[in-house]
Amino acid sequence: MLRTLLAAGLGLGLIAACDTNDGPMEEAGEEIDNQVEETADAVEDATDE
Repeated sequence: MLRTLLAAGLGLGLIAACDTNDGPMEEAGEEIDNQVEETADAVEDATDE
């Protein structure tokens, strides 16, 4: 399940990165996406041990 969430977050990040006309709401959304991805990575790292 965690890998699925991570893959989905990565996919959304790649789609969001394609747009170069970012407004303030788009930038805020991208920041949220980045934080979610970092959190998922941290959870995965913690559960791998």
